[in-house]
This record gives sequence, structure tokens and C-alpha cells, in this order.
Amino acid sequence: MHILLIHQAYASLDEAGGTRHEEMARFLVAHGHRVTVIASPLNYLSGKPSPEASQWVNRREVEPGLTILRCYTYPAFHRSFFHRTLAFISFMLSSFLVGLGVSKVDVVWGTSPPIFQALTAWGLAFLKRVPFIFEVRDLWPEFAVAVGVLRQPILIWASERLEKFLYRRAERVVVNSPGFINHVQARGARWIELVPNGADPQMFNPHSRGDEIRQRYGLQDAFVVLYAGAHGLSNDLGVVLDAAALLKDYPQIRFVLVGDGKEKPALMREAQSRGLGNVLFLPPFSKREVSQVLAAADACIAILKPLEAYKTTYPNKVFDYMAAGRPVILAIDGVIRRVVEEAGAGIAVTPGDPQAMAEAVLQLAENRDLAQRMGAAGRRCVETNFRRDQMAWRMMRIFEEVTRHG
Repeated sequence: MHILLIHQAYASLDEAGGTRHEEMARFLVAHGHRVTVIASPLNYLSGKPSPEASQWVNRREVEPGLTILRCYTYPAFHRSFFHRTLAFISFMLSSFLVGLGVSKVDVVWGTSPPIFQALTAWGLAFLKRVPFIFEVRDLWPEFAVAVGVLRQPILIWASERLEKFLYRRAERVVVNSPGFINHVQARGARWIELVPNGADPQMFNPHSRGDEIRQRYGLQDAFVVLYAGAHGLSNDLGVVLDAAALLKDYPQIRFVLVGDGKEKPALMREAQSRGLGNVLFLPPFSKREVSQVLAAADACIAILKPLEAYKTTYPNKVFDYMAAGRPVILAIDGVIRRVVEEAGAGIAVTPGDPQAMAEAVLQLAENRDLAQRMGAAGRRCVETNFRRDQMAWRMMRIFEEVTRHG
């Protein structure tokens, strides 16, 4: 079976960012299938081009059976909403043209956000007369409207029409959170599959202390509270800075923010202007390196803005934190809170409340045994219920079913 994946923000194990699709692609190849990925040469965290960026398309054979085609994308990704939209549309068009040249495809796998690339996937599936699988990783445009980046009524109307169009034409709609099921069902999805986010426990050593990272950044004796991921509008990292300000009198507690994004320069300026010497900003690390970064943490933060829409999400970083055996300080309500609390894997705090976050940090810093028990509980939860190979197996079965019956 030859699977064509259209994914603008696809990240390899050597890049920073979520690697759900690379890990699944490698699993599919290991089980005898072939995967071709059409992706952007721009990293979605930083907006910067990869070394393999070219004027039109760059082809790389990752391993026998796994090919990545990185095609032209408008480069001003983080400049503004308008420029970001241009980047999305440019990739939609270039990926469609490149996809036309990929032969002997059995199924086309589209993923959103951004939703424009899913339209490319549907168009290619239609022309190649093969099944179209639509994977929903975030509810777009609902999240964009909720956070305020999509405001024009005509664009909202058009986006919602496109969303419904794709749901109704997909052979399967795959969601990565149970919180998305009602949304996609109400908008016309005919057959919904749940393939949750998860993590590969083998990538993480819960017994490591990340000594090399701690020594490199002067964190040897600190209680390290780490956030890893995008520094964007949705991530509400100003609350983390407020919590750090409340804990300035506890010099052993250090907040470490790892990653990149449009809001990072402003966050760094704010931390400096407020004299937050207990906050350290680090660049993004590749997935191969992130295990050591998480090992250097004593607790990890997952946070989103306190919006009703975000109660539906299963953020991938939470499962990485749990797989690394680190307790989660969770400032997100909804379905992911149930996972963390039922597993006993951390402390849930009210989103948008820096005082509650500071209290949770202090509780774990003053009770290291509790932090270790929570981390171990999270690790067990991932090993039992959210292993990446389990999720990849589900995805493979979906592909096999639609190609067999399509």
C-alpha cells in the first residue's frame, strides 16, 4: 500500500516539533507499506527554512519506503495572520502540483490544521480515485475564532463551509482527541475514528537526570520547571512569567521555556524588564534531543488560554511529559485534565491563574517524593494506554480497511 501524506508542518526526528506523523510513517514502512510525505521546508515553530529548502521541491529518501518531498512555501510565516495565510495557500497550491506527480497512490492522508492542505489532499484523492482520510488535530476554524486571530465574518463563513465539505467527503475522519468527536459529527463526518495523541516510552529514560543539559545551562542544583513547545498566542505563557514572578524569592526554583514561536521575543523582553532571573529561555531541540531536555526537568507545564474550545484538546506535549516520567502541572481543563487526574500524573490548576500555578510548583518543589510518584504514574499511564505504536497500529488498520473496501 502506498500512502500519500499532505502535511505542511511535518517534522522529522531531527527537527523540533511534534513527530507523530514521522513516527507513524516509520511504523507503516516497517510493516511493509510505502509512505510519501509532501511537506513545507519551513519549521512551524520558528518559521525558518530547513537546510534542504529549495526554490521548488527537494526530495529526500529517509529510508527505503519513506520519501519526503519539501515544496515551495511562502517564507514569511510568523509575520502576521495575513502572511501566515499566504504561507498556507502557497503550500496548498505547490503541494497539489507536486502531488499530481506522485504515482501509484492507494490512499491520500490529509491533516488539519491548516485546513487548506486537507483540501489539497481531497483534490488529489479525487483525481487519483483513491480514498481520502481526513485527520483532525485541532478544530479549525473554531480555535482560530476563539483565540481571536480569525475575525472577518466572510472568512469564518467560508472556513466553516470548507470544514463541512471535507468532513462529508472523507472516507474516514480521524480525530486525536475524544473531545473532537461531537464537533465533527455535528458537521457531517460520516465515519469517525479516534487515534489519540501519545508518545513512545522508549524515547525517554525516566531515571535520567539530564545532567549534561543541567550542567550546560547552570541548573545543577535547581528544581527545574519546564515548558517545551510553541511560544504562540494560544500558549498563554505570560501566566508562566507571572507565576515565576510570584516565586522570585525561591532561588532554587527555575522556570525553563524551551521552543520558539511568534510570541517568544516579546516574552523574553517582558522577563528581562521584570527582572525574572529565575526564567531561562532555550531554543527548540529536535525530538532526538528532547528526551535529555525533559530528563533535566523536575516538573513540566502544559498550558493553553482559558477558552472553552481548548477543553476538547489532547496536547501532545502532555504525553511526552508523562512518558518522560515527569509530573505535569496542567493549566488546561477538559478531556486532558481527566487523563492526568485519573492517572495521578500531576496537578491540575485553573487556566489563567498564575497564583494557582505558583502554588502547584511550590508543592512539588517541597515534596520531591510526591513529584516522583506522579511522574511514575504518568509513565505507567502512557505505557498502558497511549503508546505511539498502539496508535500507529490503529492508523494502519484504518488505511488497510479503506483500501480493501474502497
